Amino acid sequence: MTAVSEILWEPSADARSTSNIGRFMSWLEHQRGLRFADYEELRRWSIDELETFWDAVVAFFEVRMSSPHTSVLSTRSMPGATWLNGALLNYAEHALRGGDPDAIAIFAESQSRASREVTWEQLRRDVARAREGFRRLGVRRGDRVAAYLPNTPETVVAFLAAASLGAVWSSCAPEFGVRAVVDRFGQIEPTVLLVIDGYRYGARTIDLADNVDEIRRALPTVRSTVLVPHLDPAADAAGFDSTWDELLAHDGDLELEQVPADHPLYVLYSSGTTGLPKPIVHGHGGILLEHLKVLGLHADLGPDDRFFWFTTTGWMMWNLLVSGLLHGSAIVLYDGDPAHPSLDAMFDLAERTGTTWFGASAPFLLACRKVGLRPADDHDLTRLRAVGSTGAPLPAEGFHWVYDAVAPDVMLSSISGGTDVCSAFVGGCPLVPVRAGEISCRYLGAAVEAYDEDGNPVVGQQGELVITSPMPSMPVGFWGDADGSRYRGAYFDKYDGIWCHGDWIEIDASGACVISGRSDATLNRGGIRIGTSEIYRALDVIAGVDDTLVVHLEDPTGGPGQLVLFVSTSPAAVLDESLQRTIRDTLRSALSPRHVPDEIHGLTTIPTTLSGKKLELPVKKILLGASAAAVASRDSLRDPAALDEVAELAARRRQQPRPPSG
Repeated sequence: MTAVSEILWEPSADARSTSNIGRFMSWLEHQRGLRFADYEELRRWSIDELETFWDAVVAFFEVRMSSPHTSVLSTRSMPGATWLNGALLNYAEHALRGGDPDAIAIFAESQSRASREVTWEQLRRDVARAREGFRRLGVRRGDRVAAYLPNTPETVVAFLAAASLGAVWSSCAPEFGVRAVVDRFGQIEPTVLLVIDGYRYGARTIDLADNVDEIRRALPTVRSTVLVPHLDPAADAAGFDSTWDELLAHDGDLELEQVPADHPLYVLYSSGTTGLPKPIVHGHGGILLEHLKVLGLHADLGPDDRFFWFTTTGWMMWNLLVSGLLHGSAIVLYDGDPAHPSLDAMFDLAERTGTTWFGASAPFLLACRKVGLRPADDHDLTRLRAVGSTGAPLPAEGFHWVYDAVAPDVMLSSISGGTDVCSAFVGGCPLVPVRAGEISCRYLGAAVEAYDEDGNPVVGQQGELVITSPMPSMPVGFWGDADGSRYRGAYFDKYDGIWCHGDWIEIDASGACVISGRSDATLNRGGIRIGTSEIYRALDVIAGVDDTLVVHLEDPTGGPGQLVLFVSTSPAAVLDESLQRTIRDTLRSALSPRHVPDEIHGLTTIPTTLSGKKLELPVKKILLGASAAAVASRDSLRDPAALDEVAELAARRRQQPRPPSG
């Protein structure tokens, strides 16, 4: 992190009176006698007085409980902390309580069918009808409802209806293959399964009939399967227990089952690159508190907002997007290829829907920059006030592109968190400036620190991202993990009682931070430690290089080891000696001689998960002798055959003498 990064955006002079977090600070002063000079002072208080802070969140956002909590937090020890102890509540009640009946609650666009707008009155009516439909199918509190559905209004309705009953929701995106779906849903034993007939993705039409048949056969606990026609409104419903229209055929009362705060709301899953995906259970109360805070105070969402984030139902950002409803915001859903017919499509969507909050992945924003896209030149984006980025570190060039090509006066919130907490630890804030290449701040109530190798907090140098105090949306547990051993092993093995997230983070004295990649994929040669994202950033500027993946094979004798770089090229380019020389020269000058790869290999496709995460650790394991089947499920990959080339290369490498490293 540079000593002083360029400021690209600053809060307005009246931010303390016009933003939700500013109003929260005024409320704290008038209602609780607490006064804070600036955001950092507020943040430190929110960590030091954790229980008082979260109790204030409960009061400020008027959390509804049929039985009040006796304590907001049971203990600061981790794992084992519980939230809103004694309370009875329901997440869906809060998601459905806002909005003028005639105002739009959901804007939905799809490449498979016509656009739709759903009012708050329609949303509440459809949730009541779906709830009644689920009840007729025998769904009861604690039953699992699984959805093989895209990002559409029906999916939102089904989720809220399940939550209203106290049933447990779980979803997989339709692009998931059969094995990926069964590996996830098979662990939670659903009783109801919702499916679609097919979908369009860009120019392609995908029929899911065979996938659905296989999934149904592999899930013996499913008592009822509901067909949601998507590709074809007249899809053949023979063999299904219900259609969507039949599920919603009868009016019902919008009753909200009151459940304890730690009652399961939904099950999310890890990426599934090693073994079975972790089935991560999130509770009603923890998710409600965390999403009220992160979207209300940090994203500054309110009833006038139209909140968009490009996501599928297989990524935690879908769950966060739906929680825009908690603040009375309209949510903007998109189902399809975000780059079809061009990368401009999402900005067309933003203009048509009057989007105020535009969220995407860092790779998407960088791809727009790479092709020279300038949305501000030919779109009316005057309503846009915030842009969000996640999924990977956003370098300074990405920040500059947003302010130059999208809008000069938006709050750019580069956020980082994860499925594990279904939220973010760090990101933007209406009271904190945006600096190029930096995440603006650590979030309220998130005790984020950087730890060195000895477990000591450090400032101004890279360390392990840890959380030293509980967060409400830390998992209730893992499904089926009766003794909690799998949960403890996932986060608490490295530092006793401290959540270790597996990212490298550097926090400067101002509180801004940079995340440089996964700590288990970090390179360390000759004492120089650097995240893989910085190598990718350096190579992104090279013409002809489409994508890259790098792994470090350590030397057990203490030598520098082998640095292996994989490159996929654009169609017109060839990974010849000249391009390889350019790659090496670029890395030598941009980073250090220690980070020049010992080997460069071409791949047709860089192996990634369906959500775009590069499979650095699985590729490394293959090079060290593991089989491709042992390290990753094919159905969790964007290209199921992507690891085959790596396996072939690994076999050849084992038959050849290795050159000296370094």
